[in-house]
Amino acid sequence: MTTNNGRALMASELEGAVWKKSSYSGGSEGQCIECADVMQTHSGIAVRDSKNPEGPALLFVAAAFIGFITAVKDGGINAS
Repeated sequence: MTTNNGRALMASELEGAVWKKSSYSGGSEGQCIECADVMQTHSGIAVRDSKNPEGPALLFVAAAFIGFITAVKDGGINAS
């Protein structure tokens, strides 16, 4: 988890973040994550648990997040 001055970064601290849930999540309230582009305010991509929108968030540099998405699409990571 990314820290903010030695403490966990909370999704609620990412003011102005526009959270998007994957279209693969469907309509159920199952295990879903949401992502937000916070490049301008926090220089990265934020990820949170959709069931806990005010809870902790992970913050990734863009290159790491893009690499992860590419690996999933190419079958290098089993996303199920």
